[in-house]
Amino acid sequence: MSGVAMPKAPRSDIAIPDKMVKKYATLVKRIAYHLMGRLPPTVQADDLIQSGMIGLLEAARNYDETQGASFETYAGIRVRGSMLDEIRKNDWVPRSVHKKTRMVAEVVREIENRTGRDARDHEIAEGLGFTMKEYHKILKDTGGQRVFSFDEIGLDGTSLSETYADERTGPYEGLQTAGFRDHLMDAIAGLPERERLVMGLYYDEELNLREIGTILGVSESRVSQIHSQAVIRLQARLTPWTRG
Repeated sequence: MSGVAMPKAPRSDIAIPDKMVKKYATLVKRIAYHLMGRLPPTVQADDLIQSGMIGLLEAARNYDETQGASFETYAGIRVRGSMLDEIRKNDWVPRSVHKKTRMVAEVVREIENRTGRDARDHEIAEGLGFTMKEYHKILKDTGGQRVFSFDEIGLDGTSLSETYADERTGPYEGLQTAGFRDHLMDAIAGLPERERLVMGLYYDEELNLREIGTILGVSESRVSQIHSQAVIRLQARLTPWTRG
């Protein structure tokens, strides 16, 4: 799932797995505990770390330094992808939650296409036929699955866009990939200020929800709501690309 394809190139300095495990175990743990901030208690950190170690060893086997990326960057992508793949195999999110998430994204898209501006909370709730309390409950319920959609959408600049490139290798397809990335960057830049800030603090600065809440002066649950709404908004804006 990581979507990063590099030619295999055996290297003597990564031939011994124990050396890689010792050197990069901290990287695996850091990624695991960062993901744990968005996951329910049924997901255990040890399971994520175990999956991440598998991703690390795959990265060690496949890494090619001639491609330009550092090993740590490449390994981080593979480790995160391995963890997300494992969690998806045991998806705990009820179908009803997935359905409601799609409903919210469609309402957001309709409002923004009609008004030419960001959809507001009360407009989204009204469009769904829900009260504000019910709408915020949806955001809370979708919070756990949003980490996956965010990576699938590719907001870290690597995930879906690189998968997209791997699956389409011709000249025309290359233009499609470049177009997707441009559209993606525009969508991120166009988020409301607070949503954009939460995304930057969570994905770029790697702060957890509690730390972000302290910075913004709001509760951890409110940060989770803002994060969920931001990703749903991006999903709505990227629909022409993600529908394939």
